[in-house]
Amino acid sequence: MDINSLVTWVDVTSGLAGNLSGWACWAYAILALTTLPPLLPNSVLLVTSGVLAAQGEMSIVLVVLSVAGSALLGDLLIHRCGRLLGNRARLGAVTRGRRGELFEWMSGQVRRRGFPFVVGVRFLPSGRLLGGLAAGAAGYPLGRFAAGAALAESIWTAYSVGVGYFGGAISDDPVHSVAIGLGLSLVVGVVASLAQRRTTRRTTRLALPVRSAAGNVSKEV
Repeated sequence: MDINSLVTWVDVTSGLAGNLSGWACWAYAILALTTLPPLLPNSVLLVTSGVLAAQGEMSIVLVVLSVAGSALLGDLLIHRCGRLLGNRARLGAVTRGRRGELFEWMSGQVRRRGFPFVVGVRFLPSGRLLGGLAAGAAGYPLGRFAAGAALAESIWTAYSVGVGYFGGAISDDPVHSVAIGLGLSLVVGVVASLAQRRTTRRTTRLALPVRSAAGNVSKEV
């Protein structure tokens, strides 16, 4: 093996050149831009990018880096907004009914549970936005939040893009591949939603006696 072959073998970007020209560059940019802000539905784009990666039209490495990197950057910006807004974010959320209650619950959980909660909250409905704001408003350290968010976004990206990659690997028909990926994504989402509802109900039942006791103590005082 000569020196040129060795350098080419070590350079992990050498095989990406064909995926960095023409429409592919715009595809990676669109993936990043649609993943950066929270609550923006781009599941179809993520699944489609996985399908195209499986078929060799896009680089799976660049797809994962574009999605996970953009999502992490968005999380850090959300945390920063929560830190800057502070009590104003808390008071604003409290006036919004159910979402305000969820925000308050997340603020308490991030103080008590820390890193595991930062990772898990990403997969709750509105968890990326409210969890990041709550962590920032609660003063949770940025470094620890970044580590938890990086792990959460890696898992989320692997799942979101992976279902499309799996669909593209078992079918050559793009329509069938996307349908398989979206179907798997839907099934996993429904199961996760049911599990989250069950956990929320259990948490609410456990919290009611505590609230009642706290109310009785305040009345006695």
